[in-house]
Amino acid sequence: MSRTLICGSIAYDNIMVFEGHFKDHILPEQIHILNVAFLVPQLRREFGGCAGNIGYNLKLLGGDPLIMATIGSDAAPYTQWLEKNGIAREGLISISDALTAQAFITTDLDDNQITAFHPGAMTFSHRNVVKANLGVTLGIVAPDGRDGMLQHARELAALKVPFIFDPGQGLPMFSGEELLGFIDQATYVAVNDYEGKLLTDRTGKSLAELAGRVKALIETRGAQGSRIYTGGQTIDIPCVKAEAVVDPTGCGDAYRAGLLHGIASGRDWRATGQLASLMGSLKIASRGGQNHAPAREAIFARYQREFGAAF
Repeated sequence: MSRTLICGSIAYDNIMVFEGHFKDHILPEQIHILNVAFLVPQLRREFGGCAGNIGYNLKLLGGDPLIMATIGSDAAPYTQWLEKNGIAREGLISISDALTAQAFITTDLDDNQITAFHPGAMTFSHRNVVKANLGVTLGIVAPDGRDGMLQHARELAALKVPFIFDPGQGLPMFSGEELLGFIDQATYVAVNDYEGKLLTDRTGKSLAELAGRVKALIETRGAQGSRIYTGGQTIDIPCVKAEAVVDPTGCGDAYRAGLLHGIASGRDWRATGQLASLMGSLKIASRGGQNHAPAREAIFARYQREFGAAF
């Protein structure tokens, strides 16, 4: 089984539910002196971060993910979780005087969200170095510390390891020139529709033009499915209907795990996109980024039911 390097963040997601409506407590005419407090009877702490979520989903598919990330002094519960799930941890570096990256998300009854993100140890992601002795044959550069993303893309390209560039929420950190640099080093690019628009604005090039610089560019479009630009053509992938729509957190990461597994397995782009779409659908039916746990056999049985063919 080929080993896949997952460069990105490890983070805790602290999710709080305010049993009211933000609009009833934020007065527009007083926004310049905003001072509000919300009682949040519900609080969950979930394992998250792009690298953690992608690695977890790839492991569900039977892949061999190696997570490369920086963690803080509070990471013991997370590393124990990775060990429990059989996910390699030798790519983790602990930063003793920092906390693991953390998101603090408050949601109201209208599903509006107020989020604060503390990058913590993620800021030091450049201390991790991609070396040949890791034995990886495929990789992904997902949202992480700015310096780490730039460095890991250069290192993977120098080693001639094919990889996906997945800028995600980190995209605004980079100029158009830097984004083109990432794309020219990468083998594949994956963005959602909002990121795709920002990518074209920053670079001044259309998605079709950018796709011409890589083997494939994948754009996810929420309920509209996804679109894969490859070889001058576009392949539309339908959205797989979820058994329940519970929480979109981590759906994009689950989709990317499907992409990585399809690429590593040598599947064509339609089959790869279909598997990725299925993984996103399976994730959205549960809360948190890593609480769904379908058996590998069940995932591929569902694939056959959805698409009428074995993966």
